[in-house]
Amino acid sequence: MCDDMSTCPGSTKYLLPMIEGHGDDAYRYDHISVDFSSNICHHGGHGALMEHLAGRPDLVAHYPEPEAWSLEAQIAERYHLHPRQVIVTSGATEAIYLIAQAFRWQPTIQTPTFSEYEDACAMYPYEKHTEKVLWLCNPNNPTGEVCGQKQIEEMLAQYDLVVIDQSYENYTGSEPVSPQWAVAMGCVVQIHSLTKTYAVPGLRLGYITASSPLAETIRSCMRPWSVSALAIEAGHYLLQHDELRCKPDLAEAQRLRRNLMETGGVDVLPTQTNFMLCRLCEGTAAELKDYLVRQHGMLIRDASNFRGLGPRHFRVAAQTPQENDRLVAAIQQYFLQCTK
Repeated sequence: MCDDMSTCPGSTKYLLPMIEGHGDDAYRYDHISVDFSSNICHHGGHGALMEHLAGRPDLVAHYPEPEAWSLEAQIAERYHLHPRQVIVTSGATEAIYLIAQAFRWQPTIQTPTFSEYEDACAMYPYEKHTEKVLWLCNPNNPTGEVCGQKQIEEMLAQYDLVVIDQSYENYTGSEPVSPQWAVAMGCVVQIHSLTKTYAVPGLRLGYITASSPLAETIRSCMRPWSVSALAIEAGHYLLQHDELRCKPDLAEAQRLRRNLMETGGVDVLPTQTNFMLCRLCEGTAAELKDYLVRQHGMLIRDASNFRGLGPRHFRVAAQTPQENDRLVAAIQQYFLQCTK
């Protein structure tokens, strides 16, 4: 075990300058065989969806709905909500920026977490309001930690608004907070990601659930036609085919965590998802990433640019058992090379 995990998740709560950079930078390389850097499941099939969209070429010749009303109605029916309590967005990221624009209140952001909350709040800084808003990634990226409903209820007493980004709600065995409960609370806004649930990041498709007054405030900041006709059609299709949802192997993720710990050179935080935050006992994540790319065609996420983390932190998402074993073996080889 490493002697110091003090730079790992804590309770730091304040707004800091913008952080640049995200994972999944496979586009920088031409020989990546296994991508551990993205949390999205890589082994799902999209053939049925692609065939369905290919049968609708007419969609590209017309404007989409100015707002994705038909998809909002379909989502609302699933959760027994009013359609105006659902806002479909161009990915979870658009949802984050819309909420930051709609509620320019004093933000609290627990680190380390997804950097777009900081970026959005910096773009739309709070305007001397006394109201306070908590941004919560749940499950949290990059730690894989999940807050239960009871914990969130305790947080509600301290804030005027709690924004819960549930993009990875399908990537954990823990029960997510339901949209019905969030709407009933009246001071909770939820962000959901069809991008992640169905592993379609290129489509950019997410949605917000919130009480009617909160939803209308957010809706007032929307730009028309932000969601493409193909994305709306894809959303309709995917919501009718839950068998296409990502199914992360959480048991395999725990096996990978144990095997990484057994290398003797890596500490791994407990996780309730398929991804996990790691810390090297020696060396830097950038050096390990470079080695894995050059020597093994594998890509990990250098997590040093997450607020609150350091140069030794990296994140990986479990893949197949064979690929995970290859990663562990490659890291062991790296340690051997470093000792020569």
